[in-house]
Amino acid sequence: MELIKDVLDIRRNFPALEQSVNGKPLVYFDNGATSQKPRSVIELVNRMNSSVNGNIHRAVHELSARATEIYENSREEIRKFINAVSREEVIFTSGTTASINLVANSFSRVFIDKGDVVLITEGEHHSNIVPWQMACERYGAELRVLPVDDNGCWRMEQLDSLLMDGKVKIASVAHVSNVLGVVNPVNTLIEICHKAGVPVLLDGAQGIIHLNVDVQKLDCDFYVFSGHKLFGPTGIGILYGKKDFLNAIPPWMGGGDMVGRVSFEKTTYAELPLKFEAGTPNFIGAAGLGEAIRFINNIDSEFVKEHERQLVERMMNGLSSVGSLIIYGTSDSKVPLFSFNVPGIHPTDMAMLMDKMGIALRSGMMCSEPLMDHFGVSGMLRASLTIYNNLEEVDYFIESLQKAIRMLS
Repeated sequence: MELIKDVLDIRRNFPALEQSVNGKPLVYFDNGATSQKPRSVIELVNRMNSSVNGNIHRAVHELSARATEIYENSREEIRKFINAVSREEVIFTSGTTASINLVANSFSRVFIDKGDVVLITEGEHHSNIVPWQMACERYGAELRVLPVDDNGCWRMEQLDSLLMDGKVKIASVAHVSNVLGVVNPVNTLIEICHKAGVPVLLDGAQGIIHLNVDVQKLDCDFYVFSGHKLFGPTGIGILYGKKDFLNAIPPWMGGGDMVGRVSFEKTTYAELPLKFEAGTPNFIGAAGLGEAIRFINNIDSEFVKEHERQLVERMMNGLSSVGSLIIYGTSDSKVPLFSFNVPGIHPTDMAMLMDKMGIALRSGMMCSEPLMDHFGVSGMLRASLTIYNNLEEVDYFIESLQKAIRMLS
């Protein structure tokens, strides 16, 4: 089958993009929060709910067998998509937040003691701050922070000093900033951390959709992401982990399907990956995520790379032409995600007015309050684009933004 190489052909697969909002054609620029779903994902989820609805791994009847096959086939699609070594390294969770919490809880029980250190950065999402704070409080450890500069880029020159005392037991950092769209230098950080004997978790919530993620090339020890930012359903996510670590850490949750043998005296656990998948999993969500990845695989990756480059260039030129605008995160290494403010105008007021023009944006702290504090603001306005957005939408957005500024000034 010939790969898709045209934005219009991509857009035709997304029924949500055909609607109007407040009498205007929808311009959906909130993909950093959640993406729309292609028709193939919607149809598969509907089919699962209406006919292939049997609890997986537990029964011998036909519906269970079919649902189990689809579920495990999706695991294999994800394994290939991120180039994991084996399917046992791919754990289904409810999302990025659940994946980080799983590692923060289970890893800490084995590897973190009083006086140890967890390393994060100043630019992290709350979901990559709070779970580690909770783990540090539980075990008497310290949370250490790699700062960012005024472009939102990591102060990599400080990394060696943060690792020098040998107390850091894990580094947990974002692959791509959810606020700034900056692609962080994770390859360099992983190399430096590994030389110091420190494993690395990458929060891939924003990286997975914009970058060709190869966990073997990255050599990260854990990689986590959510399905709903990848054109899949909500309530499904992935934890990739190197097998040695996944075997070494205990389960976070207990229940059905994650056990070997249960008695009142002792319970043994199932082999990977079921060890971390207690209870009835979101097998319909997993099926939808597998289908989303099949959809992505039908799009030419070189086309996507060039299209996103053009989106970044057009947006940066357009935003820079608006004289009073403050743009945050101006790194050369950037995905099409942009945060900015207009002095004197509250970002929520701007977002509400832009919504009247049919444009969906995000306003507020973006679940990254420490980064807001770094820039001395209480919130920002964010436009996040993906492969189905086009240059005409960017031009309309800049035109509407200028109009909104005039109306609110």
